[in-house]
Amino acid sequence: MEKKPFVTKEQLEEIARKHPTPFYLYDEKGIRENARRLNEAFAWNEGFKEYFAVKATPNPFILKLLQNEGCGTDCSSLTELMMSEACGFTGHEIMFSSNDTPPEEFALAGRLGAVINLDDITHIECLEKTLGTIPETVCCRYNPGGVFKISNNIMDNPGDAKYGMTGEQIREAYRILMEKGVKYFGIHSFLVSNTVTNEYYPMLAKILFELAVELKNETGADIRFINLSGGIGVPYHPDQEPNDIMVIGEGVRKAFEEILVPAGMGNVAIFTELGRFMLAPYGCLVTRAIHEKHTYKDYVGVDACAVNLMRPAMYGAYHHITVMGKENEPCTHKYDVAGSLCENNDKFAVDRMLPKVQKGDLLVIHDTGAHGFAMGYNYNGKLKSAELLLHEDGSVELIRRAETPEDYFATFDFCGMFQNTGK
Repeated sequence: MEKKPFVTKEQLEEIARKHPTPFYLYDEKGIRENARRLNEAFAWNEGFKEYFAVKATPNPFILKLLQNEGCGTDCSSLTELMMSEACGFTGHEIMFSSNDTPPEEFALAGRLGAVINLDDITHIECLEKTLGTIPETVCCRYNPGGVFKISNNIMDNPGDAKYGMTGEQIREAYRILMEKGVKYFGIHSFLVSNTVTNEYYPMLAKILFELAVELKNETGADIRFINLSGGIGVPYHPDQEPNDIMVIGEGVRKAFEEILVPAGMGNVAIFTELGRFMLAPYGCLVTRAIHEKHTYKDYVGVDACAVNLMRPAMYGAYHHITVMGKENEPCTHKYDVAGSLCENNDKFAVDRMLPKVQKGDLLVIHDTGAHGFAMGYNYNGKLKSAELLLHEDGSVELIRRAETPEDYFATFDFCGMFQNTGK
């Protein structure tokens, strides 16, 4: 799969004259088209809804765009709930999936009427104490334990994960919740991350559908929805084949008709909580080469750093890089593409073959639309970059300004002492 930027060099140079690099750029057209494909893939399920994982790209402009395409929000914290409320999401348009949850977060989720997804059986007591009563609709997160393996050597160990309840616990949780007046139930599970295979969702669906039938038969619970959560990934490497969401949707439909329909559960709604799949390919980090260094290796120094995108430094994650204007030139030079942090792992690429890079060249770092800006931080006093949205008509909108030193110092009680420094 060839990686092509969704923007031209000429467009980026024009944007950079107003918004200095580094900055994030998101593609409205790509985001909308992808959301519509997802909805089409699950159109067979009358109650289907995508709850976008806010943690992936927590920007109100992105949330409003997705809201316009029929999405809800999946929140995991107080501020994500606040952002959803500010964007006009209400009631069951919000899914609150948290863990080790502070009571004040349950309180806000309850006030908003969000669907609360309980991560642990002990949270029932905390929720009741916080809200005074348990909502009529509650979801429970399931962890099957063991090792979960699918093709392409993708393997994860749910038994080592901190999320979810055991089979025994979720059964007991349902019984307790029914005694406390809960009328409608949901099941949620998240087993692996960033799968580039069409098999994951259908396999997870089969596990959850079978559990749903067992829970209904054992407890009599009225199960209204099953949330497949996230896990559908994107092809960060050019040689990877992307997921086919239509094939995935069909695989889930097949399991639905084989397991739930015969059990009289054909009205169960299917929910998803995708972040990476929804946004990653439709955002890029744009940075400029500002230095070159030749020691034991050849380095390209850029004006972005791990503060702007920490996945390569944190996970050794691969992100494809395009040197703008040199897309058709041969990749004859081996570089480490590095930022300016006081950390040796502050590198966007190691031993990457690229065309000859010269100072001033614009570099596009691909597939950063999810878990990119969101994971930023301020180490070394570095400041977070701007976020921009490329609209379908070609115009560009600033959807988050770049941080300033004033922002960095704003939380100090003595911030006034910094006002005249550097002038």
